[in-house]
Amino acid sequence: MEKVILKSTAEKGRGLYAAELIPEGGIIFEEQPLVSCQYSWNAAYGYLACEYCLRPLETAERNAQRLANDPCIMLPRTECCPVEANLANHTKCERCGALYCSADCLQEAANRYHTAVCLGSEAHNEQHLVNALVEFWKKMHYPPETCGIMLFVKIVGMFRQAADPQALQAELQDFVHKSVNEDLLIFHKMLGEKFTQQIEQLYELFCKAFQVESDERLSWLTPEGFKSLVALVGTNGQGIGTSSFGDWVKNVTACEMSDQERQAVDQLIDDLYAKMDDVVGSFLNNEGSALYARQSKINHSCAPNAETVFPKSNHMLALRATRDIQPGEEICISYLDECNLQRSRHSRQKTLKDYYLFICQCEKCESQINDPDETSEEEEDEDDDDMEESD
Repeated sequence: MEKVILKSTAEKGRGLYAAELIPEGGIIFEEQPLVSCQYSWNAAYGYLACEYCLRPLETAERNAQRLANDPCIMLPRTECCPVEANLANHTKCERCGALYCSADCLQEAANRYHTAVCLGSEAHNEQHLVNALVEFWKKMHYPPETCGIMLFVKIVGMFRQAADPQALQAELQDFVHKSVNEDLLIFHKMLGEKFTQQIEQLYELFCKAFQVESDERLSWLTPEGFKSLVALVGTNGQGIGTSSFGDWVKNVTACEMSDQERQAVDQLIDDLYAKMDDVVGSFLNNEGSALYARQSKINHSCAPNAETVFPKSNHMLALRATRDIQPGEEICISYLDECNLQRSRHSRQKTLKDYYLFICQCEKCESQINDPDETSEEEEDEDDDDMEESD
């Protein structure tokens, strides 16, 4: 029996609701994405991930060496690194060299989209139109990224290889769409002040790279169709983060060991995270984005009862209950990170309005409705610091 049901209400539109009691910590469902990709800048900075499922391809030791800029780092208990045990299964596309964690992932990619968009021997040719498209995207979408251009490329490949293109079109149309005015706000969020010109240039490059006008399967990819696709991805894209070093830390922490070894391992972990913070800051993970049909229908709450996690260190998403959820209760996640979630009602509302285009009316916001509509001095200081760092 399904643990959730999809319902629509006048106030919130579609949402997921518990069909039974779901205990705290319980997995509500797992979901494969329609499509996923690694962020372009993430790949450019050497974060190795499976082209299909985003599983890390670096061992935890190599990952730590690179992130801390220290080739002398050696990790104990290498058996706690899941990548180590899977190295023999790593493979690549013989035509373009794209890396995969297994032959299964290579085959899945080939069956779904990769055969149609594989660049073959041109993969490293900077002049190739697809590579030029990626470079243009990187220049208009600096880190931290919120979307990956390869999502669009893979969707083109999926249409070219689909046994039933109309069914694929229906899958995409089932994701939330916004109005034209809201599309403009999404473009502004994703691409910045010059979004109008950038969207047009991006579409022009896209048409050249994939000869859109001569491909019947891409007849929907008109200028307006392309804008709708960009807005759909901007609205529904879910960020993914995986880390071989993070997996090693989790596994080694769960190991039984002597007090002396435990103290040494804990100190090593603290020292390595400090080194990494000096070198790469918060950019620790293989990162990408994906479209999840079911997860995209979950609404936001500033007092969420569930969270999205990636327990298999790939693009397989799991929705986990963060407290007991009663039958008939709506399942909600937070669209805000933990830092923004702890801010004042006014700050949360402003962020949600600016980035997600709605006014939150969750129980937490309603209980704080009489709080002053102003940002605290501490939050203003944080915002000023963020602005200075971005400058």
